[in-house]
Order: sequence, then C-alpha cells, then structure tokens
Amino acid sequence: MSATQNNRTAFRLVGLVAFMLAMSAAAVPFYNWFCRVTGFGGVTSVAEQASERVLERTITIRFDASLERGMPWEFRPLQREMTLKIGETGLAFYEAYNPTDHVIAGTASYNVAPFSAGYYFNKIDCFCFEMQVLQPGERVEMPVSFFVDPEFVDDPEAKYVNAITLSYTFHETDLPPDKVSLSKPQTNPLN
Repeated sequence: MSATQNNRTAFRLVGLVAFMLAMSAAAVPFYNWFCRVTGFGGVTSVAEQASERVLERTITIRFDASLERGMPWEFRPLQREMTLKIGETGLAFYEAYNPTDHVIAGTASYNVAPFSAGYYFNKIDCFCFEMQVLQPGERVEMPVSFFVDPEFVDDPEAKYVNAITLSYTFHETDLPPDKVSLSKPQTNPLN
C-alpha cells in the first residue's frame, strides 16, 4: 500500500470514529425527544391547559412511588388510585420527607404503564418539572394535575386499557449553588 492510500484509510477511520462519537452523544437527547413525542416507553406529554372535551367513559389512574438506591427521602402517593372520566382533569398529591439532618435535592423521573397510554397521558403541572429541595426534617405535599386525552379511545392499542399507572422515582441531585450554603451547619462566631 502506498503512503497516499494509508493516509486515506487513516483519514476515513478517524472520520468514522468522529461520526460514531457524535452519534452516541446525540443518541440520548434524540431518544428523549422521540419518547416525549410518541409516548414510547411510557413517557407522558405536557399540556398547556386542560382538555376541552370530556367523555363519559372512565379510566382508573393508579399512583406509584419509589426511590433511587441510596436516596434517603421517604416518598409516597397520598392516594393509591382515582377514577376519572377521560378528558377530565385530575389532581393527585405525593408526599416527600427528608428525615436527615442536611438539605437534599431530588429530581423525579416518571413514566406510565401500559406504555401505549404514555402519548395520551397529559400533565398540566407537576412537581417533576422542577428540582425539589427539602430541608432537614421537612415534609412536603407535591401536586400533579393531569388528564387522559380523549383521542385515547380511538387508538387500537390503547382503547381497551381500563387503568393507567403513573410512576415516579426520586433521584438525589446536586444542590444548586444558592442552596449549598443552607446545607452547611451554621456556627456561632461568639463560641
């Protein structure tokens, strides 16, 4: 092989490696976008306002809560389930408690089951949209308002579903800089 051929081959291999790195970096944002748009994997939609149409058919919404391994909070739904008309806005509450002696920040990930319902499950407002910061010993009730889109009944995969489970998992996250000072014990300069 000549030097020119070796250079071309090396250039192509470097280009291939660069392309593969770029695609792997883009995979996570692309997958998240795909799941939000299609409801794939039980990812829900976000709505600006409540549904304008409410059907007579009802659906049961079940609520589930869990914690990432090592997350020291206590976390639970305040109701296990509710039955709503499809299109009707529901309001549910979850409770989080920080039993530790230091400030902890958490972020909730979520999905719905069955996955086919994800595209039709719309959140209007949710504690999961923002990081939650709990002070030592703090207990909070966190709301989620939602509805099931009436188009749900026309989907061949989803129209026979009678119950949807909304699941949240809290993960510990780094404290924002403005909250870090609150987590450090205050010392009395006179002692």
